[in-house]
Amino acid sequence: MLIAGFPAGPWGTNCYVVATGPGQECVVVDPGKDAASGVAEVVREHRLKPVSVLVTHGHVDHMWCVAPVAGSYDATAWIHPADRHLLSDPMAGMSRETTQMLLGGSYEWAEPDDVRELADLQELELAGVRFTVDHAPGHTEGSVTFRTPYLPGGQPSSEVSEVMFSGDLLFAGSIGRTDLPGGDHPTMLRSLATKVLPLADDVVVLPGHGEQTSIGRERATNPYLLDLLDGDGAGGTSPVTRGL
Repeated sequence: MLIAGFPAGPWGTNCYVVATGPGQECVVVDPGKDAASGVAEVVREHRLKPVSVLVTHGHVDHMWCVAPVAGSYDATAWIHPADRHLLSDPMAGMSRETTQMLLGGSYEWAEPDDVRELADLQELELAGVRFTVDHAPGHTEGSVTFRTPYLPGGQPSSEVSEVMFSGDLLFAGSIGRTDLPGGDHPTMLRSLATKVLPLADDVVVLPGHGEQTSIGRERATNPYLLDLLDGDGAGGTSPVTRGL
């Protein structure tokens, strides 16, 4: 299994390219602003062909380059229907500060030609890789995560059972902000309780921003998960975030 990740754009959003190995078809996860050149570099280096683009949620720092990437490789874009409207109206999901910054610059926006919608617990077979979709609203109404079995050399790993692309649901030591349009803190806590806490400790988490972590590490150290485990559930109201 090949997973290549790199931070892109002013928000340092992690974009990931996933394939069964070099010379194969691949899936691109969250190509945000300035990610197209990084995707092209990974594709050239490993002789890959993107066939699908997965979007964890509809904020522009995660989907700015969805249309360019999908269009360049004739790939299908996947997004949850609750965030589908943000593909054509991205400003609806932004803060005032971010909107002012973008409007002060020059940019173009286009929706991908081929867009398909995701559903909770949907199983996708893309580029030879199986992804499980978990609808995990709270950061946005249509936030999802993608989980895939970790199969180095095509065989299950004894140390890592799955890899989870968590978007802005879960970070190393924190969670996604809930103060933007479509965000809701109690909903975020329910998503963490139902979509994160039941997972095995050995699941590797590849977040939308910052360093990779694991479910076990976050279960033991993340203050928001610790609150949920203690039965408090308050989780604070001002999470440290790296997104919009």
